[in-house]
Amino acid sequence: MKAIVDCNNFYCSCERLFRPDLWSKPVVVLSNNDGCIISRSDEARKLGVGMAIPYFQTRHIIDKHDIAVFSSNYHLYGDMSWRVMETLRTLMGHDASRVEVYSVDEAFMDLDHIPLEDLPAYARHIKYTVEQWTGISVSIGIAPTKTLAKLANRLAKKNKQLSGCIKVLLTEEEQRLALQQTRVDDLWGVGRAYAVKLINWGITSAWELSNMPEEWAHTNMGGVTGVRLIRELRGLPSIEMEEELVDKKMIATTRMFGRPVSEIREIKEAVATYISRAAEKLRRQHSAAGTVSVFIVSKEQDHLTDFKRGATISNHTTLPRATSLTHELIKAATGLVEVLYEHGKEYKKAGVMLSSLVPDDSIQGNLFAPHAENERRGLMHAIDNINFSMRDDSVKFGSSGMNKNWKMRQELRSSRYSTRWEDLRKVQ
Repeated sequence: MKAIVDCNNFYCSCERLFRPDLWSKPVVVLSNNDGCIISRSDEARKLGVGMAIPYFQTRHIIDKHDIAVFSSNYHLYGDMSWRVMETLRTLMGHDASRVEVYSVDEAFMDLDHIPLEDLPAYARHIKYTVEQWTGISVSIGIAPTKTLAKLANRLAKKNKQLSGCIKVLLTEEEQRLALQQTRVDDLWGVGRAYAVKLINWGITSAWELSNMPEEWAHTNMGGVTGVRLIRELRGLPSIEMEEELVDKKMIATTRMFGRPVSEIREIKEAVATYISRAAEKLRRQHSAAGTVSVFIVSKEQDHLTDFKRGATISNHTTLPRATSLTHELIKAATGLVEVLYEHGKEYKKAGVMLSSLVPDDSIQGNLFAPHAENERRGLMHAIDNINFSMRDDSVKFGSSGMNKNWKMRQELRSSRYSTRWEDLRKVQ
């Protein structure tokens, strides 16, 4: 049996965790640059606050009902996510093969070792433990397959008071009823385009889809992927648990600017800052990058299309030899900015990506370079250690800029309660 543990309104739950005065009150969290609603509490949803709606379009509801509003606080959310996932790993005896972190607020669990009759009680034990240890409320769905577990979890969250945020689909009859209650456009693994096609073909429920022949799914739903979905809906495990990818194959850092940027100097500062972040992650997994890529996104000039995606231009360069040294990566990246930048244009976003990663202990030294040139890794590790202990870029390269007026807006961000000593919550 497979379980999915899903944190309820995760970003809002993290904000409430250190603000007891907000329990049972409406809360929303905004996207980068305080643009759109990306998380809302149940109370905010009932008041009519929609998901992915621009903040300014919901201000009248927010002001009328005194809804608490927060900018995204990714330091806090990332730390609370780690605590939830570590709790699940502890419950599984630190067996990494039994816990698959699916997203920042979701994880699959392999419960094949638990007797079927004990699963409802064990689900309650998981929920109680996570909430006691972390303070984050969760919903749990359990079923024979990952797809059915996701479906069960959705039903558990649909009526939290009745289900207690737990739904276990043990019998074929329970699975049939659950499939009949679920529309195909609410199924995990069915995208918007396929959902429209299925509905046009007269297939509106998950139950109807599960009864389609596998050959039909192979022809009309993406080959093997469609066949796996049909089998999963029938209770036949076809999507295996995946082990966590410890070493990434590529590392990217992207951010929206806090305002439209037109000067190349500011774009270079942003790219240098993002490269510095990516290089830290690179060294953390003891890797070196052979390719540096940079992209910038222009701002739409027409005020009627401000919420449409601007044109993205990108370029990359292959380094003479793989490196994890920040200054070498910055030099390559800022050179790409000079190629991509167009005078007179405004830009709203930039990003960098490091790829062609190799273990840093397999890089051959340069026979024709001074010895000190090959030993700068020690300097990088010293900088990393200082910044990790002191935080907020205590030591940084000058090319990253000093004022950073282009930085992403986070005017309503809460304190980083669990990752900064100075932000530690005070109890009187």
